[in-house]
Amino acid sequence: MALIREDDFIQSIADALQYISYYHPSDYLHALAAAYAAEESPAARDAIAQILVNSRMCAEGHRPICQDTGMVVVFLKVGMGVRWDTKLSVQEMVDRGVHRAYTHPDNVLRASMVSPPIGERRNTGDNTPAVVHVELVPGEEVEVRLAAKGGGSENKARFAVLNPSDSLVDWVLRTVPTLGAGWCPPGMLGIGIGGSAEKAMLLAKEALLDPIDIHELRARGAATAIEALRLELYEKVNALGIGAQGLGGLTTVLDVKIREYPTHAASLPVAVIPNCAATRHVEFRLDGSGPARLAPPRREDWPELTWEAAAGARRVDLERVTREEISAWQPGERLLLSGRLLTGRDAAHKRIVDLLDRGEALPEGLDLSGRFIYYVGPVDPVGDEVVGPAGPTTATRMDKFTEPLLAQTGLVGMIGKAERGDAAIEAIRRHDAVYLIAIGGAAYLVAKAIKASRLIAFPDLGMEAVREFVVEDMPVTVAVDSRGESVHRSGPVEWRARIGKIPVVVE
Repeated sequence: MALIREDDFIQSIADALQYISYYHPSDYLHALAAAYAAEESPAARDAIAQILVNSRMCAEGHRPICQDTGMVVVFLKVGMGVRWDTKLSVQEMVDRGVHRAYTHPDNVLRASMVSPPIGERRNTGDNTPAVVHVELVPGEEVEVRLAAKGGGSENKARFAVLNPSDSLVDWVLRTVPTLGAGWCPPGMLGIGIGGSAEKAMLLAKEALLDPIDIHELRARGAATAIEALRLELYEKVNALGIGAQGLGGLTTVLDVKIREYPTHAASLPVAVIPNCAATRHVEFRLDGSGPARLAPPRREDWPELTWEAAAGARRVDLERVTREEISAWQPGERLLLSGRLLTGRDAAHKRIVDLLDRGEALPEGLDLSGRFIYYVGPVDPVGDEVVGPAGPTTATRMDKFTEPLLAQTGLVGMIGKAERGDAAIEAIRRHDAVYLIAIGGAAYLVAKAIKASRLIAFPDLGMEAVREFVVEDMPVTVAVDSRGESVHRSGPVEWRARIGKIPVVVE
């Protein structure tokens, strides 16, 4: 009978979370490298190159792949012959492992969990609690499968109860374009079919922990109905032309993983959950012999490629940029930003707009006139870092604040990831502003362009506080120009037409 010791379990959880913060799974690296080699869209190819270079940098530097170091999700299969040497619950042991991992002094990870979810939403400070699912199974081992799931992709989870005669493929093809680019493709789609509402969602989430093997499946052909469905969805989702970061291209998904469960005769529950470019998961087993040992990936798992930030890019001096200069920028154009910019996310935007609505002054030093604001919540720095990994957050969450900030503060530009909604685009057009994107999944690479950082306002917001960054050659792409033209609209339409497998509907 296996005896699982408390500290072995806690240390294994902590080690695994540190491990996945800076190591991509090798199957993901191989699939992404193949997508890079096949990609024909210059914008998408550049985005994939940044993600791959960032991945290698993080593996070498043991720093997070993404500034959003994720909500911890753990699936445990506990053998019924296992004994525990602890007085703690399984949830308490997992949470102690999370605390140990996210407060590690050599690689501090960003705490993103807030409690309660409605109302005060105060950050818990150490990313606890984890979301834990436990299943009792025969045997004398504990199987642990865990992931760190970023908010950008988690927010795109979708569920529906279809009629049994409805087409699941049609539902997925209608749903995926509505997700936008906030989930940072290329990634994976996890699909759960059957069971009940909650079972379908769990199936979809757990499917994302399975290895990428679609290329092997394509080579040998489908042997089951589910395998045939995976192949069909893989081909048709990629034919949508959404591409890396939603810029338009050949690869939107690297794999489609499906799990199923019997369901009621009157129902067809279906869930889809995407996984982002910061794919982070690992599994291990404990048998009482000690903590888990996780082997690092091999150096050859990363493709040999280089990425030149300056190649074909326009340099921009943020200290002197004018609206006239901004008006010349084109959708899809690459820029390198140097100078000072401000940061701010949801909570900071709300405070600023509340102050404006009440006619009150903004905090001293918070002057948005003629400035750019970067939607980011960085990881805390370690060692001699100015700032930790600092990639963009999803910009659509700031859409409702865009009009008042542009109208009342003199703000000229915003930087984030993913598309903007109709109201935000109209505000950008009306105020001759601009929206730029940094590449989601390249947070450590972006952070290397940040040369100084200082706190400006709202220190109680932690990672959501307003800071001023001094950047040098920060790589971005024009996503919405001053005329309101969006690359997230034009890019996928262009590449869907080029691929030619799904009709392009012109509205």
